[in-house]
Amino acid sequence: MPDLPIEDVQSYPRPPALEAVPQRIQVVFEGRLIVDTLRAFRVIETHHPPTYYIPPADVDCTLRPMRQRTWCEWKGAASYFDVVVGGKTAPSAAWCYEQPAGAFRPITGYLAFYASKMDRCLVGDAEVNPQAGSFYGGWLTPNLRGTAKGAPGTEHW
Repeated sequence: MPDLPIEDVQSYPRPPALEAVPQRIQVVFEGRLIVDTLRAFRVIETHHPPTYYIPPADVDCTLRPMRQRTWCEWKGAASYFDVVVGGKTAPSAAWCYEQPAGAFRPITGYLAFYASKMDRCLVGDAEVNPQAGSFYGGWLTPNLRGTAKGAPGTEHW
């Protein structure tokens, strides 16, 4: 088992919580390492795999702003970006909160990536699988237990 403790997504809090991440976070797109950081945060929420937020200084790719916006009742308005590397584009593959609310202020401007749109994502040595569905951007790692929302029929739990 990689360096991650066993966690149950059903035991995560609601409202969600923000935590510093002690593991190294890496993201690869188009064969290039575009994220390599020890300064990430994660948001954990009941029935969600964690969403990882990366400081912009630790992101090495072109981010093209999109008009797309969504709203989170806990964090506020999210802005989306295309991720561009070497002429290849992953549409709406990253997002951030430019003015997050309350306890989430530490992730102001930090970027989250959809694992489904990247070549590879790692938390420590653990390979990430994307959260089911097209809306949520949680990262499933082998240490997670319980039922994660995102698949058809679970979006409104």
